[in-house]
Amino acid sequence: MQRRQFFSGAASAVAAAAVSPVAMAALPEPVIQTSADTAAPLAPPNGRPYQPVVTLNGWTLPWRMNAGVKEFHLVAEAVVREVAPGFFVNMWGYNGQSPGPTIEVVEGDRVRIFVTNRLPEATTVHWHGQRLPNGMDGVGGLNQPHIPPGKTFVYEFDARRPGTFMYHPHSDEMVQMAMGMMGLWITHPKGRHPQIADVARDYAFLLSAYAVEPGAMTPRVAEMTDFNIWTFNSRAFPAITPLVAGLGERVRIRVGNLTMTNHPIHIHGHEFEVTGTDGGPVPRSARWPEVTTDVAVGQMRQIELIADEPGDWAFHCHKSHHTMGAMGHDVPTMIGVDHQGLVGKIQKIVPDYMLMGERGMGDMGAMQMPLPDNTFPMMTGKGPFGNIEMGGMFTTFKVRKGLAAQDYRDPGWYAQPPGTVAYEWQGAPLDAQAPRQTLPGTAPGAPSVHKPASGSGHANH
Repeated sequence: MQRRQFFSGAASAVAAAAVSPVAMAALPEPVIQTSADTAAPLAPPNGRPYQPVVTLNGWTLPWRMNAGVKEFHLVAEAVVREVAPGFFVNMWGYNGQSPGPTIEVVEGDRVRIFVTNRLPEATTVHWHGQRLPNGMDGVGGLNQPHIPPGKTFVYEFDARRPGTFMYHPHSDEMVQMAMGMMGLWITHPKGRHPQIADVARDYAFLLSAYAVEPGAMTPRVAEMTDFNIWTFNSRAFPAITPLVAGLGERVRIRVGNLTMTNHPIHIHGHEFEVTGTDGGPVPRSARWPEVTTDVAVGQMRQIELIADEPGDWAFHCHKSHHTMGAMGHDVPTMIGVDHQGLVGKIQKIVPDYMLMGERGMGDMGAMQMPLPDNTFPMMTGKGPFGNIEMGGMFTTFKVRKGLAAQDYRDPGWYAQPPGTVAYEWQGAPLDAQAPRQTLPGTAPGAPSVHKPASGSGHANH
C-alpha cells in the first residue's frame, strides 16, 4: 500500500481529532493498493461498530471522520491487474486495483466520497442500489456533469438501508466497465436486525469477464458475447484466494455480477439460503435451501450457510466454459477422430504441432505447451491428487476444525480420514470393451446415399 501518509495502512483510519483543521479542509490523501492478495478485514477504528467483510483478492478503503462525516477518496485511473501469476491485463480501476476497494459504512452514516479522475476521458460514479438524492446518482448528463480528466467531484449522501451494493461508471459505460471499473459497497445494519444474522465470516466479491486475445494485455472493449477470461474479483483460478471457515461457523458470501451474462454460483458439500439481494434482506419466510443460485447481470446475491462439513469443497460458476482459462472458441471437435499416422506427417511440416482433442480436452490440464507471452492457460491448477483441470470462476471453500476466528490463511490441502476417498476397484474387471465411436455413416439405421451408375440418366434417382 502506497501514498498512505494520511491513512496508516489498511488496518486503521485516522480520527478527526488527530488531524489539524487545515488538513481536514483539504482532500483526504488517497490510499493506493497494488497487491492482488486478499487483505485482512478492516476493523472500524471509529464510528459505529460492525463485523467487517473480507473482499476476495481485494481490500477495504480506509476513511477519515470529518465533523461526523465519513470521508473516502476514490481515484479513477489506469491500472495493471495480475489476473493470475504471470498473466497481466491493462485495466481501468480505482486506487491501484480493479475492482476498486470495497467501501464499508453503517446504516445511517453520512458519507462523503471524493472522486478524482485520472483517466484519459470523462467518467462518473453510480452508486448501484442506493437510495440517495437524484443529483448524486452518477448518470453523466442526466444527474450531473461528467467528471473531466484531472478534476475531482464530491458525492455526499446518507447510507439509508443495509445491504450489499456496487459502484461503477455511468459515463462511456461500455468501455469503462469492460476495462474493469467497478467496486463493492457494503452498508452494515446499525444494530440488531430481524432479517440479518450474526456471522463469523463475511466474504464479498464481484464477477467480471474480459475478452483478452492470447499474447495481448488490453481487453477488447467492444466485445458483447465472446469473452474468454472469467474471474472472481478480476482473478482467475488458481490465483483466487480460497474461502476458509471454522467447522460449525456461520458464513456469509456476497456476490455481485457486472459481466454480460448470468452466473449460476454453486457450492459443493453444503446447502445455503439466499438471505439478501441489492434490494435488501430477504424475509426469512421467503428463503429456501439451495446449492446453486443464479446471479443475473447487475444483481447482488447474499448467501449464508453453516460450514458443518470439513474438507476442501469446490465453489464455482456452473457454466462449464466459465471455469476455464483463455480457451480458443473456434476449435473444432476432434473427439473420436483417429489421428494414427497423421501426426508424424504434419510434424514434418509444422514441427511444433501437437495432437489434442481426440480423447477430450482433459490432457490440456497437464500439457506443457508453449504459449504466447502473457497468455493464461486454458486449464490449470494442481491439487493433492493431480491436475484440477479448472480455471476462471473457480475456487475452494475450506472448512477446518479448530480454525481461529480471525485466521484467514490458506490451511493447505485437507487430509481425508482413512476410508473416505474414492478408490480404484481392484477386483475382476468388467467383461466388456469401452465402446468407440463408429465410423461416419455406419451407425445402425444411419441414412446413406449412393452415386447413380454412369449413363443411367435419372433412372436411379
